[in-house]
Amino acid sequence: MKLYGRDWKRRELEARVGRIEQIGGIERYTRSEGPEAGVDTFRVRTGGGLSYWITPSKGMDISLAEMHGVPVSWSAGNGEPHPSYYDQREAEWLRTASGGLLMTCGLTQVGSPGKDSDGAYGLHGRIHHTPARQISSWSEWEGDDYVLRFRGVAEETSIFGEHLRLTRTLTSYLGENRIAILDSVQNVGFRPAPHMMLYHFNFGFPLLAEDTTVELPKGKTSTRDSDMDTRRMGGWQAPDPSFKEQVYYHKPDEGRNAVCARIHSPSFPACPAYTNSQGLSVELEWDPVTLPKFVQWHMPGSGEHVLGLEPSNCWTRGRAYERERESLRILEPSETVDYRLELRFI
Repeated sequence: MKLYGRDWKRRELEARVGRIEQIGGIERYTRSEGPEAGVDTFRVRTGGGLSYWITPSKGMDISLAEMHGVPVSWSAGNGEPHPSYYDQREAEWLRTASGGLLMTCGLTQVGSPGKDSDGAYGLHGRIHHTPARQISSWSEWEGDDYVLRFRGVAEETSIFGEHLRLTRTLTSYLGENRIAILDSVQNVGFRPAPHMMLYHFNFGFPLLAEDTTVELPKGKTSTRDSDMDTRRMGGWQAPDPSFKEQVYYHKPDEGRNAVCARIHSPSFPACPAYTNSQGLSVELEWDPVTLPKFVQWHMPGSGEHVLGLEPSNCWTRGRAYERERESLRILEPSETVDYRLELRFI
């Protein structure tokens, strides 16, 4: 593996530490006060500068992420409330959503609240507030590579309704600043079920600064609302308390095995000298076959100072909108869909 600017063999590293966790590994914690009391978290340290927190209590999403101790993600003012505080009605999701590096939206609803033939639904669905079962984490050597993995299962179920199961595996490697996400969603029920999925990645200060640039995959772009300005898509600005959120819909060109969005921050304040680099770049790559759409949430407000990059299989107008246009993804009984994404911090 490559670590601290040079290549190492397994036994070379083991000879220099009492435990490999001195360099990197996975640790488990439970919060003990405030709305976060009882929330389980796993801290992953890659040893290359990247650390991030997984919250199995909240859909196995990723909360704070840092490079060399400096945050790259955005944290909501809500903190990380226990899922027991969640209210699924209308837009109450906004009161308990955590922000963080990743909030998963779905599994049967994404976007605006509403009502359709399956009943009423709230903003962005339930999965971000659903505790996982079968939680496991482990670290192991594979040759000279030290692999850090987390796995869990979360289900969205209703008597006489849907039964969708999300199995999530997160993988990182010692010395590497990347996170591989593998999600499998299966309809384990006996009736067809709607399936909407959006990966709500949230980036914040100081990765976001006035000199930050955003590179988007090639394709067609439209706006959620008619008064939104697409000239803002590729840059950033200082906080503005009066700023109105801008939501852009991107449809990447077809025929590609993978698509990528990139944020570059030349003034990011923590890059070690041995990399000979300036600033920090974050690359988000995903499979456009299962996630053919891409939503960009541009919100340089005050407090809500966040850029959302959101690969998805739908837009954010809600389930009724997708159903009316016959674009709603339906999973047949026993059908499974796999999602593969990767974040790289360069």
